[in-house]
Amino acid sequence: MALPDINLLYSLSGLFVGFLVGLTGVGGGSLMTPILVLLFGVHPATAVGTDLLYAAATKSVGSCVHGLKGSIDWHITLRLAAGSVPAAAVTLLVLHRYGMHAPGTSLLILNVLGGALLLTALALVFRPQLAALAAHRNQGPTQARALGMTVLTGAALGALVSLTSVGAGAIGVTVLLLLYPLLPTTRIIGSDIAHAVPLTLLAGTGHWLLGSVDWAMLLSLLIGSLPGIVLGSLLSSRAPDALLRHILAATLALVGLKLIVA
Repeated sequence: MALPDINLLYSLSGLFVGFLVGLTGVGGGSLMTPILVLLFGVHPATAVGTDLLYAAATKSVGSCVHGLKGSIDWHITLRLAAGSVPAAAVTLLVLHRYGMHAPGTSLLILNVLGGALLLTALALVFRPQLAALAAHRNQGPTQARALGMTVLTGAALGALVSLTSVGAGAIGVTVLLLLYPLLPTTRIIGSDIAHAVPLTLLAGTGHWLLGSVDWAMLLSLLIGSLPGIVLGSLLSSRAPDALLRHILAATLALVGLKLIVA
């Protein structure tokens, strides 16, 4: 069996996105999917499907690191999954029903992707304020309410991620900060990353079965992104966090607007 051709431009894009993910912690879907659609002209469904399996691979590494550090709250991860897994399955069935590569589906993906990028930009800008607000609160929602809202959050993320590959990172963490103000931020981030692994794997597998995954592109992206993530992680402590977040947020907002009005 012949090995798939490696596209160096995809690998360079993967290196760039992986470096930014390691540097800022922002989910790769917020960056990779728009790059594939806008710069390389990849069909939106193929970009989303390929990026989901790309995210599953990269987030598995991050999940292992957080698991070894003990920075995952498995109760929160399971609550999120209880909502996201069924929602992802339903979203994939709807996409199959209406046709993954139909013009209407492509337009829907672009519009929802644009909206998700705008939400991600807002989450990046206001996350420190929300984290500070949560830290000063003596208590969060009641246990029963937190459980229900976490499952609902998971359901919303499951649908959003299956449709656009965006949302499991910045948006998920921001909501969890408000729901669990007494939990250390590192455990919230670790729990969110651990939850993203089964979600992106399920959604990516669904897209593969529906014919919207480009394996040669996926391999090219991973060849660049894995060393990029390592390099970005090593340099993250020296990076100007606030400046990077605001530049990234402005970029995502502009890309989101372009996708919506295109």
